[in-house]
Amino acid sequence: MAGGSTTERLVRLLSVSGEDLASGWVAEVSSSLGGRVSRVEVERELRELYTSLLAALEQGSLDAHAEGFSEVRALLSELSRTRARQGFTPTETAVSVFALKAVLEPVLAGDSTSGDIEAYLALSRLLDALGLFTVEAYTRSREELISAQSEQLLELSTPVVKLWDGVIGVPLVGTLDSARTMVVMEKMLQALIDTGSEQAIIDITGVPAVDTQVAQHLLKTVVAARLMGAECTISGIRPPIAQTIVALGIDFGDIATKATLADALRHALKRSGVSLSATATATATGTGKGR
Repeated sequence: MAGGSTTERLVRLLSVSGEDLASGWVAEVSSSLGGRVSRVEVERELRELYTSLLAALEQGSLDAHAEGFSEVRALLSELSRTRARQGFTPTETAVSVFALKAVLEPVLAGDSTSGDIEAYLALSRLLDALGLFTVEAYTRSREELISAQSEQLLELSTPVVKLWDGVIGVPLVGTLDSARTMVVMEKMLQALIDTGSEQAIIDITGVPAVDTQVAQHLLKTVVAARLMGAECTISGIRPPIAQTIVALGIDFGDIATKATLADALRHALKRSGVSLSATATATATGTGKGR
């Protein structure tokens, strides 16, 4: 059977029973989504998709990747992004396409000709291709969403605070990897510019372990700060971390290291020419009595 004849039969099948098919499609998909999306929203999405699918078939093509199906693909991409943001699974998302086959089957029951069956099989292959496209679009959307959330978490987990005039602090908690190092570096350098600070304290009290890779990340951050004309002090060097650094042969060179944030702040202020008593320094860092 010629391609044009098949698409003509499909257009006739979808047009004659269009209202019933569209309504059945909406009901089938709404049921599969368990009420987590309003029926009004599902109906808007699917009726728009049904109209676009019919318009694409009227152009005589059954290739899901053809130019005539560009609007259909665009609608499916948007539907996939929406479902990914709403927390649906790939299967629940793909049902929005595959359910059309289920509602079309009763139309072909009874007196349908072999040509109608052939047309249905052609439509089934088309919907399979569109379903796969939907899953791929969903996967891309989900990956983009996860990536964006990861970046937001990195931002939230890497605060830069002003400890004193001319002194900023970067308290690190958790593992320090390459991606997070870049965030730390960017935020710290920007804070140095915004506050006009010349001293930065990188506190690693919340970093569970320091290995060669973590040390390299810290060194890169310190070098970047020095290029901006600022000096860094690393605080939070606990006994286990000190022992690990020695065992690994890690050399921090002339970078100042301190056991506590209070010690690091006192050192940074001394570098800046500010003299504080031990009590005042402890109060400034929140480690004094009553804090």
